[in-house]
Amino acid sequence: MASAIQKIALNASRDIPFNRLVLSQSNVRRVKAGLSIEELARDIERRGLLQSLNVRPVLNGEGAETGTYEVPAGGRRFRALELLVKQKKLAKTAPVPCVVREAGSAILAEDDSLAENVQRVALHPLDQFRAFRDMLEKGMSEDEIAAAFFVVPTVVKQRLRLMTVSDKLLEIYEQDGMKLEQLMAFSISDDPARQEQVWEIIAQSHNREPYLIRRMLTEKTVRASDRRVSFVGLDAYLAAGGPVMRDLFEADDGGWLGDPTLLDRLVMEKLAAAAEDIRAEGWKWVETALSFPWGHTRQFAEIDGTTVELSDEEAGRLTALHSEQETIEAEYAQADEFPEDVDTRLGEIEQAIEALEERPVSFDPADMVRAGVFVSLDTDGTLLVARGFVRPEDMPVELEVDQDESDRYDDAIDHRGDGDDAEGDGREGAPDTDPEEEDGLKPLSDRLLTELTAWRTLALRDAFASNPHVALTELLHTLVRDLYWQVSGADCLEAYVREIPLQVHSPDMPGSLPAHALRQRNEGWKHDLPEDEAALWLWLDRLDDTSRLALLAHCLSFGINALHESSHGPSLARSVRERLARAGRLATALALDLAEAGWQPTVENYLGRVTKARILEAVREARGAEAAERIAHMKKGDMAQAAERLLEGSGWLPEALRTRNVAEGGAGVAHMPDSPDAVAAE
Repeated sequence: MASAIQKIALNASRDIPFNRLVLSQSNVRRVKAGLSIEELARDIERRGLLQSLNVRPVLNGEGAETGTYEVPAGGRRFRALELLVKQKKLAKTAPVPCVVREAGSAILAEDDSLAENVQRVALHPLDQFRAFRDMLEKGMSEDEIAAAFFVVPTVVKQRLRLMTVSDKLLEIYEQDGMKLEQLMAFSISDDPARQEQVWEIIAQSHNREPYLIRRMLTEKTVRASDRRVSFVGLDAYLAAGGPVMRDLFEADDGGWLGDPTLLDRLVMEKLAAAAEDIRAEGWKWVETALSFPWGHTRQFAEIDGTTVELSDEEAGRLTALHSEQETIEAEYAQADEFPEDVDTRLGEIEQAIEALEERPVSFDPADMVRAGVFVSLDTDGTLLVARGFVRPEDMPVELEVDQDESDRYDDAIDHRGDGDDAEGDGREGAPDTDPEEEDGLKPLSDRLLTELTAWRTLALRDAFASNPHVALTELLHTLVRDLYWQVSGADCLEAYVREIPLQVHSPDMPGSLPAHALRQRNEGWKHDLPEDEAALWLWLDRLDDTSRLALLAHCLSFGINALHESSHGPSLARSVRERLARAGRLATALALDLAEAGWQPTVENYLGRVTKARILEAVREARGAEAAERIAHMKKGDMAQAAERLLEGSGWLPEALRTRNVAEGGAGVAHMPDSPDAVAAE
């Protein structure tokens, strides 16, 4: 016969006046954690006591009850009630609901205290999210919810944001198929279908990191830090109805703009408005673009402008700023770093000095009517305006006449009579003789002038080679004239740099770090050069050696050619190989790292234009075989996009961009051959 199941009896509960309660020394909670006593007291004041206290009668020496009860479980609630009594918000004799354990129970007081804290289960985050949502739908504001639970409103916004995730993904999270960090990453998008699509992709791979989820959800958006957004302004984009995706859980640098087409339209409209203002200055034409191709002004001439001088007030302001800057730097010369407020002030001073020193340029209206302006965006989102360019068909036809020390030579040529040439009398190589000497000075023959200038050339070469300072000055004079004044073919030193056009390039190159640096350097030298070409030689001669070498390197840089070219015939092919080998040697000497220079593989500039095998090779080299296997099953377009995300920040470079001995051991390392023959062998 089966025995009956013994029924349990629950402890009785009753109201006990607060002044009859004392905190038990058996309470196991010693360390303050979670909600503070003050916050709990305010919560009890608002909604009342939600949980009873667990108490035991206090016995005297004879074992009899004293009418006082100790509280081993519920100590924080007791202290909160005690605080309310001290604040006179609760009467000392106010009845407190208590569950009373009988005296002499076999269950220890410490056992009850520990069980109360250990046995309870924290609310599942999803239940909390849904509760916040229900409270919001029933009329409570986000601020009221935050105040009720003693959290900042941002926490409530974050929890409510998680409820925008697809119901399917919320169910997966509820069943522990997804981590909270992953769910938080999905909340960046408001598109449930796209969220589910991304989950289906990453669920098949080993990489389910939150950063990858965010990247996939934002791949067709534009960063708020993009130069186009800086130019237009986020407020203007929002006013036009553009959506913005925000990440409430991590720093998102302003978020992501979800409508690139709208953004581009706003940019072009603002560029067009700026172009109209510039055209009103009197220019013949104004062209606008987000960015122009590299070297697009090569066929244009430039008109000269005049730098607007500083006014007396501006000059005084500039002097005062320099003085303040020197005083601050001297005061903190021995300090490891500037205090924050001082550093901020120095930054303000530098910006003010730069604004004063970067002088505007004025142009002659007569020149402006045949010249134009290119208007685009700089890398920092500011307006980039290049004024004073003349199209080839608008260039005036002028006869240039040099008046320098060669005038005597020109004069001799211009005034020479007919038939006075030794080569013209049938006696080539014979001394210049005439039966009759005419009155006055007779022009020298071409042959004699050639012989005389040959002597002069030989002696000049020797002296030139013996004086490096003058030699460098003359070289710079020749290069700078060719580069900035487009004057060629009239130099006594036949040295030149032919600017190598980079007509074939990827769209990202004009806005790259090297392109920006070259433009800035070129504009800087153009600003420093004398306005009059006739004063150039003397200006160069007085330049310090450090500046001369910097200018020389700048001019020579335009002639660097590391371009691959299709070659037909063994001679041309070998020439290209030799050039690339020397370019590799130069890159090694300069420790050139294209990854540091800002190049990274994208669908547009590499991954979408190579085979799937090349894509997988890139991922394998940069991220390992496992990463390559995860995308091996994809179609080429999807594979290229996935590879772009995987390769971001890896520093990986295709072989054509790698430099020998740079970043040794990394994905960007490649063997650079030592000789043209080695190139051919490879």
